[in-house]
Amino acid sequence: QVQLVESGGGLVHPGGSLRLSCAASGFTLDYYAIGWFRQAPGKEREGVSCININDGTTYYADSVKGRFTISRDNAKNTVYLQVNSLKPEDTSVYYCAAVMGAFGSAAHALETRDYDYWGQGTQVTVSS
Repeated sequence: QVQLVESGGGLVHPGGSLRLSCAASGFTLDYYAIGWFRQAPGKEREGVSCININDGTTYYADSVKGRFTISRDNAKNTVYLQVNSLKPEDTSVYYCAAVMGAFGSAAHALETRDYDYWGQGTQVTVSS
């Protein structure tokens, strides 16, 4: 059974950092794309980042470029999202998602509707 479990969220001050984890079970990530999404209260879920596991290609939303970094540890079947220089507007529940294959454009890689499997989310709160 496919399962994704996020962890690593928490409460941080503006400018702080966290490393979010997405641990996959029930399948290996080799032929999947893994995306990170976030949803704040009253807002639509938005794509943050994506990685094609097969070749390491990454995609980022413009709002997080230079601050967030996605990576994978194939041995641990885990994808990470390092979130730095956090701003209050980054406050959201962060979700990881998976879909078989690989994306060739950010438009699809960051599109919620293009993913098949979702985790339960981890809360990131940025506040002074």
